[in-house]
Amino acid sequence: MLVAALLFTALLFGGAVLFSFGFAAFLLKTLPSDVARASIRRAFPYFYLFVLIVAAIASALLWPFDRVSSLLMAFIAITIIPTRQLLMPAINRATDAGNPARFKALHGLSVGIGLAHIVINAYVLVRFL
Repeated sequence: MLVAALLFTALLFGGAVLFSFGFAAFLLKTLPSDVARASIRRAFPYFYLFVLIVAAIASALLWPFDRVSSLLMAFIAITIIPTRQLLMPAINRATDAGNPARFKALHGLSVGIGLAHIVINAYVLVRFL
């Protein structure tokens, strides 16, 4: 059971790092800007759903072994919900309205949340070394 917990935790860490620093950057560098941005916009709801599900599973699996780690993964699962349901649509509305200042602020918040999740996830993994 501990192996499964760590695998789900590692899956979330790897998936978040790859999506944040690999997938989005790759699309922006290889596709025309409008196509890349539209593709990223369509991908984010699925990414956030991935984060929610994998973090929740990891949290449940970690509970018997390390309650602090379990609660940290639950924190990621819980905080991704408003990010997906409120922040992401607000970012899209700012883009659609041509409001670069609002987009920049909201996107910065989104990036901060994503980085915080990655750091928390890494901390959970390191706790088991």
